[in-house]
Amino acid sequence: MTTGPTPYLTRRSLLATAAVSALGLAVSPAFAQTRLDEGSITATVQTLRPGQFLWAPEAAPEGPVIIVVSLSKQRAYVYRNGVLIGVSTISSGTAGHETPTGIFTILQKKVDHKSNLYDDAPMPFMQRLTWSGIAMHAGYPASHGCIRLPLAFAEHLYGVTQLGLTVIITQSADIPRFAPAPHVLENRGASPSSFESAFSTTWQPEKAPTGPVSIILSASDARAVVLRNGVEIGSAPIAIRGQVSGLQAFTLSSIDQHGTHWMYLPLLGNTRTGEVSRQERERLTLPEDFRQNLLVILKPGSTLIVTADSLQSGNTGAAVTVITSENPE
Repeated sequence: MTTGPTPYLTRRSLLATAAVSALGLAVSPAFAQTRLDEGSITATVQTLRPGQFLWAPEAAPEGPVIIVVSLSKQRAYVYRNGVLIGVSTISSGTAGHETPTGIFTILQKKVDHKSNLYDDAPMPFMQRLTWSGIAMHAGYPASHGCIRLPLAFAEHLYGVTQLGLTVIITQSADIPRFAPAPHVLENRGASPSSFESAFSTTWQPEKAPTGPVSIILSASDARAVVLRNGVEIGSAPIAIRGQVSGLQAFTLSSIDQHGTHWMYLPLLGNTRTGEVSRQERERLTLPEDFRQNLLVILKPGSTLIVTADSLQSGNTGAAVTVITSENPE
């Protein structure tokens, strides 16, 4: 569309208009003004045929990216600075080679990659999630656990991501397992109830001087883990008032004299949007020195994920998916 939007068009409306236009679908004025979370746009997303996608990066031109993959819906949702900028159909793992659910980080990117596990199979615009063979890339429907995307969408996605950003893979109704690097689990499974373990705080930002920041809060462990560029740089005990169920994700919109401003990310099954209220923020208690350290490294677009899952291996709950953060080569 070459004409500018009317004043009451939202960013989501811009996404809807540009994305549907990109698919070659007719866009009526009424449709163009519809919000992405309203019925007609939602229906369009749900009825995308294999190989189709919506892409409108102008809805949020800058900022860190988070990707949510629904295996049950076979869709990938791309947010930038908390704004949905793309949706695509996907093809996930087959029986016996299922795609794992979890909270991952991008470990490696390569435009022209060939599988070292499956007969040099081409994996264009590869973005690796585990060193054991799970990645996002363009390709055909058959898959040994990878998330396969339409070629054009894989190229678009590759252009807006960077190493260390968060990728959430879920079965929709299921709670995604946290998938930390092995060192995140070190020394936490042996005596998780010990006084020293429960109240210890670590802060080592030099382990990853730069990169996207993600904070994982585990209600089960009463613990926070801070990742930068996919590497753990800190952890601390926390307390969360009230019940935590399922999984929630937030993105940092700004920091000012009033403090941090976190926005809800509307994940599957949780469509709440807008800024997190002061009352909600006050449910979380963490050590003051740890909070001050966080303020130094947080930037708009940083990700906060709250989960009911445990971060400990050997926990009596659902099994924790574990990925390797260091290249074995």
